[in-house]
Amino acid sequence: MSFWDSFWNIIWIFFWSFAFISYLFALFAVIADLFRDHKLNGWWKALWILFLVFVPFLTVLVYLIARGRGMAERSERSAKQAQSATEGYIREVAGASPSDEIAKAKALLDGGSITPEEYASLKAHALSKTTGAGPAV
Repeated sequence: MSFWDSFWNIIWIFFWSFAFISYLFALFAVIADLFRDHKLNGWWKALWILFLVFVPFLTVLVYLIARGRGMAERSERSAKQAQSATEGYIREVAGASPSDEIAKAKALLDGGSITPEEYASLKAHALSKTTGAGPAV
């Protein structure tokens, strides 16, 4: 066996490995989309899964051709929902900014609810959050 025969065998193995892994990605994307689609009847989902088991390669191709646009729309909608949930969580955890806290404290001072010393303490505490230092004592 010459070097070139073994070289092309290696290339052939890489090609088929890439093709197989690509097929697995497409297969799992189809299965995930089937369960993400709430408009599709359960019997149709079962039929698609059945075909995926017995005629997998052809079924994936047919699914991507027939339902590819809806698959992309559902994926985009899911990504937007995840992004908005993440942003909402970050806003909830982050709390108010120091300038918001100072403005609230100033409103309390102007309303007579707190003393100027308490306002100074609240302002120092809010400003210490931006520098990372502890509250002023």
